[in-house]
Amino acid sequence: MSEKTLSEILSRVDSTKIATQTGTQMHNRLMGIKIDGKSTTGDEELIQKIYAVPGLSQYFGPLSRPEVPIAGFIGSVFVSRRIDRLYINDADKSIVILDYKTDTDKTAFHSKYVAQLHEYITLLRQIYSDYDISARILWTHDWTLETV
Repeated sequence: MSEKTLSEILSRVDSTKIATQTGTQMHNRLMGIKIDGKSTTGDEELIQKIYAVPGLSQYFGPLSRPEVPIAGFIGSVFVSRRIDRLYINDADKSIVILDYKTDTDKTAFHSKYVAQLHEYITLLRQIYSDYDISARILWTHDWTLETV
């Protein structure tokens, strides 16, 4: 193995490690945010970014929960996941799954992310069969909200 190849491998490992750490830190910061009217709890910088995205703050309000575990069967396969943020509105029978992504290239793993969100929807439909269930990705590098 050449020195250049080893250097490239180590650089990729470092990049992956940094990306994972960045994602984990952002998830932890977002997990602590609660917005209820004018009352807020959590990272003020992120709260301001949330307010800047139309409609996003509702997903951090009293009808939402962070880091919601979900498990069940999809076909014959047992699936166990954790939803970044789950918004359930019993009054209008709607559910929104909010998944945080820190990637700067939205296309790199997009199909994988869409498949992940469809798994969440499939599992939730087993519990909430008469609810309208949708999913969104919050891209935290540019604070855009994508409906999946």
